[in-house]
Amino acid sequence: MTEWEEEPVIRDKRRLDPTTGELRTPEEVAAEEAATSAGPVDDGGASSASGPTSGGGAGAEDAPADQDPVAAAKAEAADLQDQLARAKADLYNLDQRFNNFVKRSRAEALAERGRGVEDAVEAIVPVLDDIHHAREHDGLTGPLGAMAEKLEEILASRFQVERFGAAGEEFDPTVHEALMHEQDEEATTETISQVLQPGYRVGEKVVRPARVAVTGPQ
Repeated sequence: MTEWEEEPVIRDKRRLDPTTGELRTPEEVAAEEAATSAGPVDDGGASSASGPTSGGGAGAEDAPADQDPVAAAKAEAADLQDQLARAKADLYNLDQRFNNFVKRSRAEALAERGRGVEDAVEAIVPVLDDIHHAREHDGLTGPLGAMAEKLEEILASRFQVERFGAAGEEFDPTVHEALMHEQDEEATTETISQVLQPGYRVGEKVVRPARVAVTGPQ
């Protein structure tokens, strides 16, 4: 029998005393039963046997495994390098987006400036026509002539305004507008015979086509 095993408890409830054969009173039977029940019950063996065993098993399972500090440091360094690479990629993408935004903004600003110049030149084309006609009739002299020449120089140098269209040029429907057309047996190509209104352009943008009379072959 091991230390932790419990011995059976026997309670004698017989009314006759087995030794003397006399009848026992209920009080004597109850007193003997109480004395038997109050006997020491040794359960420490079971508790000690089960406690340390279960505790030791749990502790062995929950104990953390030893980690190599060098491997942990390498893993942390690899993670930091990955974070750094991602941060550099994000910065590069942000820089590219900013550069594209700057380029697009500059292009839009130049386009808006060009449209503004075109609108301004288109508005003063009648004035430029008057200056051109006055020069053709030798009416552009004195201070008025000097002011007209200065205006044309500013428009040409700063805003690339150019007057075009001359007799003898080959007719180009992209920059010329034919208001009159004649046929000539000797003509081999469509040629401008007379400029009714000169054309104006800002850079490559035609503000108004030259209105001309054209002579072409039959």
